[in-house]
Amino acid sequence: MALSKTERRQRIKNRIRKVVSGTETRPRLAVYRSNKEIYAQLIDDNSGKTLMAASSRDKEISSAAGTKTEIAALVGKSIAEKAVKAGIESITFDRGGYLYHGRVKSLAEGAREAGLKF
Repeated sequence: MALSKTERRQRIKNRIRKVVSGTETRPRLAVYRSNKEIYAQLIDDNSGKTLMAASSRDKEISSAAGTKTEIAALVGKSIAEKAVKAGIESITFDRGGYLYHGRVKSLAEGAREAGLKF
């Protein structure tokens, strides 16, 4: 029986989450991608808390014009700048079951450009 697109993504996401987890010193950068927006969070899995977040709905990013891929790069830069300001330089990347391609790749490259290491 064939899996639906969301069931397939959930299986991949569960497989990734077995391996990838975040700590306070090295949080997990979780990515969620909807059809219209893209969201990124830095999460400490030990305490179960979100340390910081950025999305394409933030005022400074939503006012910028461009393709969804360009906006994803801005979200990556935004979360990286917040993290560096808070003293976080190293993270683990959780692509959330999405392929490392397009908007997800653009977000990751934007975060790397702004100073995060992963």
